[in-house]
Amino acid sequence: MNKYPMTIQGARALEEELAHLTKVRRPALSQAIAEARELGDLKENAEYHAAREEQGMVEARVRDIEGRLQNAVIIDVTTIAHTGKVIFGTTVEIANVETDESVTYQIVGEDEADIKQGKISVGSPIARALVGKNEGDVVGVNTPSGLVEYEIVEVRHV
Repeated sequence: MNKYPMTIQGARALEEELAHLTKVRRPALSQAIAEARELGDLKENAEYHAAREEQGMVEARVRDIEGRLQNAVIIDVTTIAHTGKVIFGTTVEIANVETDESVTYQIVGEDEADIKQGKISVGSPIARALVGKNEGDVVGVNTPSGLVEYEIVEVRHV
C-alpha cells in the first residue's frame, strides 16, 4: 500500500470533510430517502433516485478519505530543524533569475495542491526540481515555454 505525505493542515481538512459527510450529509440523505420512499412508486420517483445516487457518491468519498488518512504520513514541518534545505511541507520563495520576479509556494501532498493558494504538489515538476536543494541554489525547471532558472531565496518552516 502506498503511503501519502500530507501536512497537518491537509490531514485536518480531510478529517473535517469526513466529519461533515458522516455527521451531516449521511443523516440528511437518509432522511431524504425515507421521505422520497413515502411518496410511493419508486420506479418513477426522481427524488428517491437522486438521493440514492448522491448517497452513493457520499459513501465513495467517505471511503476515499478514510483510505487516504489511513495511508497518510503526516509531516509537521514546524517540528523539523531549519537547515535552509527544501523538504516536503516547507514554504519556498523562489525568484526567476532572468526577470527577478519572485513567487512563494508551499510543497504539499497531491490532495492538498491548490495553485491559487500557492500550494504545489510534491510531484509537480517545480517541486521535484526544488526538493533537496538549499537557499541560494539555482535550479532549472522545464516549463512549456522552455527551461526557466529560479534562485531559492528563502525556505520557511511554517
